[in-house]
Amino acid sequence: MSTQARKPLTARGERTRCKLLHAAEREFGEFGFHTASVSSITRRAGVAQGTFYIYYSSKEAILRELVDSIGHKLRRTLSEAMHGLEKRMDIERQGLLTFLDFAIREKNLYRVVLESQFIDESIYRDYYQRLAEAYANQLERSQQAGETRAGSAVAQAWALMGIANFLGLRYSVWEGQLPPDEAIDTVMAFIEGGLTPDTMDQTRN
Repeated sequence: MSTQARKPLTARGERTRCKLLHAAEREFGEFGFHTASVSSITRRAGVAQGTFYIYYSSKEAILRELVDSIGHKLRRTLSEAMHGLEKRMDIERQGLLTFLDFAIREKNLYRVVLESQFIDESIYRDYYQRLAEAYANQLERSQQAGETRAGSAVAQAWALMGIANFLGLRYSVWEGQLPPDEAIDTVMAFIEGGLTPDTMDQTRN
């Protein structure tokens, strides 16, 4: 069965699709993918059950679009928050704080994304690979400018995403609040130590 979403052709159709997507996010986030049903999604969205299949062929299809939508929203939020910043460490700090705040506001983020790997691993992998690709491109440009340590920008991106991911779980999800300033400063010192070029690298550049 296809898991592709069908693009609405009208503004009204787009509003209905958004209602379904928002309802699916809450259903999956609160009850989990397997417990949630098409009928519970449409009931929460306030539309007829048959309407669901105008836009999505299955629960898997709406899950795929939901995770993609979350990833797109996160990337856009990060981009907007870091706009105008020039120094790499300022960008890293703002990016980390923005992600942690995003995870507090988007309460279903972790459960929906995490559960997607058990439904269709490609959904889960695509989510993280798109984040990592954008991040690695930034880090590569920073390396070329001599701002950060030479090496695999891809590996750096995944390592930094891992830091943010588990800080988000520890504070944003479990406690519903940002880490204390001391924790942020400690993590940023760790990141700066890992990204700052050493003296030998600076001499070569």
